[in-house]
Amino acid sequence: MHRIFRTALVLASSIILLSACASFPHDAPITGLRLIGEQRIALKYAFEGTTVGGLSGIDYDAASNTWVMESDDRSEINPARFYRAALNYDSKAFSGVTLSSVHFFTQPDGSRYPNLAHAKLDRGDQVPDIETIRVDPQDGSLWYGSEGNRKVGLHPFVRHADRDGKFLATLPTPAMFNVSKEEIGSRNNMTFEALSFASDGKSLWLGMEAALYQDGPLATPDNGSVVRITRLDRAGKVLGQYAYPIEPVASRPAPGREADNGVSEILAVNGHQVLVVERAGVANANGLYTNHVRIYEMETDGATDIRDIPALAGATYVPARKRLLLDLEKTGLPKVDNIEGISWGPRLENGRRSLVVISDDNFNPQQVTQILAFEVL
Repeated sequence: MHRIFRTALVLASSIILLSACASFPHDAPITGLRLIGEQRIALKYAFEGTTVGGLSGIDYDAASNTWVMESDDRSEINPARFYRAALNYDSKAFSGVTLSSVHFFTQPDGSRYPNLAHAKLDRGDQVPDIETIRVDPQDGSLWYGSEGNRKVGLHPFVRHADRDGKFLATLPTPAMFNVSKEEIGSRNNMTFEALSFASDGKSLWLGMEAALYQDGPLATPDNGSVVRITRLDRAGKVLGQYAYPIEPVASRPAPGREADNGVSEILAVNGHQVLVVERAGVANANGLYTNHVRIYEMETDGATDIRDIPALAGATYVPARKRLLLDLEKTGLPKVDNIEGISWGPRLENGRRSLVVISDDNFNPQQVTQILAFEVL
């Protein structure tokens, strides 16, 4: 949604212990996360004729040892795009970020995505709002999700592209997620925010940012909400769908200001557990936002498969269980910004896995693009 690179902020002694065990692909249970450090990308950093910012998705490409980071720029500053980069970190320090290339996503006809002012909607143009990106573990191609635009009748979508962003296919997604002129389906700018390959690489998890109209109201400081997280095969067949409960907003906005909480990204752990990033934004009297970011483990075993429940409001079902793994406000960082991306990283020299998160600065001088690297204990 909602200094080219500075010296790393290393908090090697900061260990965040988790209250119980979890697991992730091919590994032992997690007992904790240790923050290795932070890097930032300068506001509106210029790279190969583009303006870097709005980085709302990240994933590690193991075959090339590079990272892909997509921008949610709606082709207003530059056409919809993603960057490849190297992140230089080990278990001791996070020392740098180096961008290596920029690539532009294309539509089925081979053209780049237009902004709303230049889109020919009657000819099938889509206006991008790309919020999530994943590297296909089978062949290194890319899958990405866009939130669409309810105001002009554009549905959210998931698309498959080659390594350079060239269109390959559109993944069919359930019609319940389409936008409508009525208060049913997806809310504007609160749709496909999260995507992850399952740990076996054969299917994908797709996460909504916020509740469908028919599933109930949005989160407030007094009440939580619920979103649908869906597992799909590579042809778009629904394999399962679960209700994930969102926490109430962690603080109150100033009078007349806004506050929200929603899912900003997901990451598969194994066949039945998914990490979920909940990101809340709370505005003060000056309109500046405080971000509350927490990472939970979602457990689908025992939860109701809700794919055939058209409206969750008033329905009887068992939601997925959840367990808090990490509250980023307790890591000792001087600032926690708008975290919207999460990815497993390569193994560290000590044999342990790494985890990386990234924030979307919205091209806003009051925000930062921060990349955080963790050691998985």
